[in-house]
Amino acid sequence: MAVSQEELQVQARRALAAWGLPDQQPELLKYRENAVFKVRLGDGGKAALRLHRPGYHSEAALRSELLWMDDLRHNGLNVPQPVAALDGSLLVSLDGAEPQYADLIGWVDGRQIGEGSKPLDRPAEEIAQIYHSLGAAMAKMHDVTDRWTPPPGFSRPAWDGRGLLGENPLWGRFWDCAGLSSADRAFLSGLRSRLQHRLATVASALDCGLIHADLVRENVLVDGERVAMIDFDDCGYGFRLFDIATALLRGRRDPHYQLIEASLLAGYRACRPLRDEALSHLPLFLLLRGLTYIGWVGDRPDLPDAAERMARYVADVRELAALLEETA
Repeated sequence: MAVSQEELQVQARRALAAWGLPDQQPELLKYRENAVFKVRLGDGGKAALRLHRPGYHSEAALRSELLWMDDLRHNGLNVPQPVAALDGSLLVSLDGAEPQYADLIGWVDGRQIGEGSKPLDRPAEEIAQIYHSLGAAMAKMHDVTDRWTPPPGFSRPAWDGRGLLGENPLWGRFWDCAGLSSADRAFLSGLRSRLQHRLATVASALDCGLIHADLVRENVLVDGERVAMIDFDDCGYGFRLFDIATALLRGRRDPHYQLIEASLLAGYRACRPLRDEALSHLPLFLLLRGLTYIGWVGDRPDLPDAAERMARYVADVRELAALLEETA
């Protein structure tokens, strides 16, 4: 059920009391899965208050996201720093008709790499530097995570074969969701069956662990020569190639795509091994990432541009599937 901005403001101000913050008018920045507000801290600094959508993630999953971010931050990654409430907790429960949770994370300065699939409005040299830095940051994130022992009760979803191609994928049943034509349903059902077999064949040889899972251009901020990774809302266990594919997919039609891909992979390989044999499966993961967007928009038919998005996502998937067959 939709919530008005006035109701969100009331809930945001109630949440801020848990951090002992003075009365203020939080600035709504985004309202999609979560409502995200820009707020002022007592020392004059800035932070982001997140009101999590009821029922989207469990309390354990939300706490786990914050714990992972906190460890990454303490190991030198440029990610948001969770801010503890007055009682020391990172996650606050809000009373209401449905259980809802709020958290506060430190502000990260920078400008997002780009927006959606729009061509990047940056010089080629800057694009190369940004994506090399992102690849290195992603590799360091994977390295740091592999050395970390999650605490008891840690819980995050899995972007594995079941989470991507099972009966109930994390972002929706892409092969029979709203907005598909009968021809598209038949194509996607057959594709899903083929990909289940293909992924199962190669999965055991691929690098897996905790991943961000949504490193699209909007979730990477650039500040000078530094990059920051934000919005860990969809983080979970999965294939490291899925992180790489997510960072690349939206840029496939960019005039600088070859430079983007080469720079990202060079940055990653400068910090963490990535064998050519494993990288040969990148077309598979670009396709798997593309399928998730069909499921996502299919679960949101009320979006004003849902039909346009669906048509574009299906066309992209058909193209990616054809390219995958060429590499088989």
